[in-house]
Amino acid sequence: MKSTSFQLHSEYSPTGDQPEAIKQLVASIRSWNMSQALLGVTGSGKTFTMANIISELQRPALIIAHNKTLAAQLAQEFKEFFPENAVHYFVSYYDYYQPEAYVVKTGSYIEKEATINEEIDRLRHAATESLLTRKDVIIVASVSCIYGIGEVDEYEKQVIRIAKGDTYVLEELIALLVSHQFKRSTADFKPGMFRVLWDTFEIWPSSSEEVITCEFFGDELEKITRRIPLTYEIIEELEEAVIFPAKHFVTSRSIVDEVIPKIRQELDNRIAAFQEMGKPLEAERIKLRVEYDMEMLQEVWYVNGIENYSMYLSSRVLWDPPSTLIDFFPENFLTFIDESHITIPQVGGMYAWDRARKTNLVEYGFRLPSALENRPLQFHEFEKKIGQAVYVSATPSAYELEHSAVIAQQVIRPTGLLDPTIEIEEMEFMVDSLMREITRVCSQNERALITTITKKSSEDLALYLAENGVKVRYLHSEIETIERLEILREYRLWNIDVIVWVNLLREWLDLPETSFIWILDAEKVGFLRSKTSLLQIIGRAARNSNGKVIMYSHDKKISTAMRDAIDETNRRRTIQIDYNTLHGITPTTIISKVKDIAGWLWKKKDSFDYETNHEKIAIRLKRLELEMDVASANLDFERAAEIRDELFALKKLR
Repeated sequence: MKSTSFQLHSEYSPTGDQPEAIKQLVASIRSWNMSQALLGVTGSGKTFTMANIISELQRPALIIAHNKTLAAQLAQEFKEFFPENAVHYFVSYYDYYQPEAYVVKTGSYIEKEATINEEIDRLRHAATESLLTRKDVIIVASVSCIYGIGEVDEYEKQVIRIAKGDTYVLEELIALLVSHQFKRSTADFKPGMFRVLWDTFEIWPSSSEEVITCEFFGDELEKITRRIPLTYEIIEELEEAVIFPAKHFVTSRSIVDEVIPKIRQELDNRIAAFQEMGKPLEAERIKLRVEYDMEMLQEVWYVNGIENYSMYLSSRVLWDPPSTLIDFFPENFLTFIDESHITIPQVGGMYAWDRARKTNLVEYGFRLPSALENRPLQFHEFEKKIGQAVYVSATPSAYELEHSAVIAQQVIRPTGLLDPTIEIEEMEFMVDSLMREITRVCSQNERALITTITKKSSEDLALYLAENGVKVRYLHSEIETIERLEILREYRLWNIDVIVWVNLLREWLDLPETSFIWILDAEKVGFLRSKTSLLQIIGRAARNSNGKVIMYSHDKKISTAMRDAIDETNRRRTIQIDYNTLHGITPTTIISKVKDIAGWLWKKKDSFDYETNHEKIAIRLKRLELEMDVASANLDFERAAEIRDELFALKKLR
């Protein structure tokens, strides 16, 4: 196993209250406390603090985020911090996913439908491969990491090693690859495939962007190289190649032979149970389905939906936790749970949703009861598996606060930017106040956000503002994804002055142009106006030196959530002001650029030869379309719009 120390690269050193937060958390972890929390405000450098903790402790790490977009952003940052180490991205590989389900009310069976993103699948394999071959690994994952992906031991057993100078029978090598779920390529050569070209044998590992080329003289393997598949350029010559299975769910003939009788026994019991209950349709349904699956397993050791038999294939018993990505980590790894106030509840709710869906499938004869064990981790199982954890959030919930031995606070921004000032206005006069303040904000060449409670109110308010000359758009969940991309891009390009929204922009978006936020119906009780939600909304104006928030409430009523959010914001402002005064810092808004993809495209044109190489254009278009689908699905507005622009430019060149 490759062992390399973590080397943190950054032109900055910890500053503000980062050094104290790092010191507290490192000391707590070294004292073997299982849980600790980092309370870090927006813009305080929480990711940099996490990177310093990993570097200080020299332990592999799992960073869990609650959506693909945030995970991608974190993965990019960690790759910049640790360019010499293995930083990987592990999220659900579905561009589209409709799980298998049975709707009792309508009597409709919905078959599983999925579109797999091949690039994300490759990244998943690269992540697990690194975990098994080296120690300097950081995996940034979404909550999909709590779903079963097959047994680690069996996956490792199936590794194929081929060495230069050894002899092989070609037919046996082909059979071995097929048994490891590789497919023989006939036309389109992709990861997870192999092909035979006379005396040359090519294998494209599922984890790689390069092809392993094996050149034979008779039965002797004369040369092994890694090549770029498009140009066939040799990257390096190898003495040995290690090929991991093409899929995470792998099995062997001996295991299949062992489990088939167990599946048969459960099937017979289930058929008998349905017949006793007077359900002949369900009995026949389960009989046909499972017998087909068993036949496929015996023939090719694999079947679509093999995960539904994972309890038997992994030698588990009822209620044993499934094997997940977490099981690939060594014993001493660290877990960081980012935006923990959202991620923890997500993890906690996944098991119940999955169980409810599968229960219908079992009761109506579409799956055996053992399929219920193809599931995500239950929360108590998750807690046990993650080992020592650091919860990271600007607004940690009661769970994190109660379970953490140490709560390190990081409320000072190195940029000196303050949390916004907050005022409370009467809701009755909201419209006049908005028009007055919008005029002022626009005169300062800044932008504003308005948050409402309902979709209808966001539409009505946007219409009124538009009729009065305001460049405004509304955003809510019914707006098509591509249109959302356009709206946010136009906002960042200063073509829209105000966005009226419901609950789409609370976290994760960097909108430094926003100096003003209005919160309507601030005193309402509920999720959208809880202390946590209010603090997250307020934080959207903390990236601008002129940040200000007005909360509109009826009769200027101040709810408990409002008071708590205001008090916490003022506390953070005071700490930052004292720090700025002590160090002579003047807060300055830092406007991140909206990337000019067209300019980038033409700068890269010479090296990529877009005009003459149509094959390269086609490959690039295919990759970009997949990337845009992923970005759109995850509301990564800017990235999807950038990809769209590049797609348009490329299509003009064809």
